[in-house]
Amino acid sequence: MGRLWDRVMGTEYPAAGIKPLPTMELREALLALDGPDMRFRVRYAFPKEKADLVADYRVRELDLTVKIRMRLVPMSREVRVLEEQWGNLSHEYSGKQYARGGGTLVARKWQIQKDADGRRHLVETFRFSRRETTAPLRDTVLAAGWTWRGVLRKL
Repeated sequence: MGRLWDRVMGTEYPAAGIKPLPTMELREALLALDGPDMRFRVRYAFPKEKADLVADYRVRELDLTVKIRMRLVPMSREVRVLEEQWGNLSHEYSGKQYARGGGTLVARKWQIQKDADGRRHLVETFRFSRRETTAPLRDTVLAAGWTWRGVLRKL
């Protein structure tokens, strides 16, 4: 059941033969991801967040806020990750909702536009995928030789 549960939670292991980096180097690599070309910002966590690092971002088009709390566990060389989101998560409910855990939210917006010939075409004007935003964090952790472990309750 362990591997099945890992798959459900989004746990990924580094490739064999990668020497794990020290904790401080991994922390600095994750903080270095913060930049103008990224959707999220990575920062040190506040004490009440009960984590080491936090990556958070807002998607204004969807009225969505996502926070990824990360706890570095040096003894087992893993990064425990708790993803939380607030926003309009379903079409049936009009208020803000809270959800936690890894997700596969993909949102797109389309618009009908005319080309030079006068024909109408659907043109994608907005695209968002949670996997695309968590991928740089996860890939950095895996490249450092650490395990990316998704959790639902405690970090």
